[in-house]
Parts: sequence; structure tokens; C-alpha cells
Amino acid sequence: MPGRRDFDIAFVGLKPGIHVFEYEVDDDFFTDRPTQEFRHCRSQVRLSLDKHSNFMILKFEVSGEVGLSCDRCGRPLTKQLWDDFEMVVKMVDDPDTLNEKDEDPDVFYISKTESHLHVADWLYEFILLSIPSQRLCSDADAGGGECDPAALEVLRRMEVQAQSQAGEADRGNPIWKGLDRFRNS
Repeated sequence: MPGRRDFDIAFVGLKPGIHVFEYEVDDDFFTDRPTQEFRHCRSQVRLSLDKHSNFMILKFEVSGEVGLSCDRCGRPLTKQLWDDFEMVVKMVDDPDTLNEKDEDPDVFYISKTESHLHVADWLYEFILLSIPSQRLCSDADAGGGECDPAALEVLRRMEVQAQSQAGEADRGNPIWKGLDRFRNS
């Protein structure tokens, strides 16, 4: 597992301007984090830090791939990670109060006396946000077909069974009596 200092940036010694940092993130990075719904993460994060006198602009460029399961059939898939995120880090006298009050997630406050910026939590958050929300088999992932046919058949049978049970419940419940006349209106 990478050490905590691997994700600390000593920005005090940096000259004003753009500085680039590269991070390789794999499964070891996530070992002390809550249980993940992915596996085999191989991500590269390019962080551009644009330093100014009282603030810094951070741009995170996330790429790589991660192993997931298809939401429909459960088949293992590999999905690409790709996204960009920007943050502004402002140096102020009372950062705790401002971080609590400010509702902008893209602005973070640190003390003027700070000398290091810890970016591990942002890397974690941005990698999670880069994972596709829709995780379905594509033609290439399933070796020519969409999803596992056996799993799709089970889902189809369950849907038919649920619809028939719902129809029986509707017919037997007096609450719905009389609403049929509005169905074709």
C-alpha cells in the first residue's frame, strides 16, 4: 500500500506557475477504504497544480481501467476510466469555518500556515466519480453477444411472474375498483 506521504505535495517550495504530478493508482490504494464494488483498478492520474500567491488551481485528469460486473447479467467487464476535475484551493486564516460554510465542492480552504497539500482523498473521490454509472455488457465485452443469455432468460421469467402477481393484486383490491374507466381516457 502506498504511504501517506506519497500523496503529499510540498507546495511552499514551488514557484508560481504550473507543476505536474503523476500518480499510479491500483487496488493497494483502496485497501484502507470502504468496500468497493470494483476490482483490478489500474488508474493513472495526472495532476496539474497552478500555483498563485493565495490560491492554487488543481486539475485532475483520470484515466485507466477498472473491473466491474454487468448490472444486468453479472458478467465481469472491464470499463475505461476517463474524466477531468478541477478544484480551487484557497489559503485563508480560518479554513475550518469556511470549509463548513461554503457549499461549493470545487473550492477547498487551507490555512495560510500550511506547507503540504494531501491529495489522496481527492484522488479516491475522483477515481470513483470516473467509474461509469451504467455498467452493461457491450458486444465486445460479451464475446459477440450482449449479456449472458441464461441470466436474461431468468430475468424475463421473473418479470412475467411479477407482472402476473401485480395484475392479480390489482383485481382483488377494492381500492382500485372504478379506476378502470379512466384507463382509456
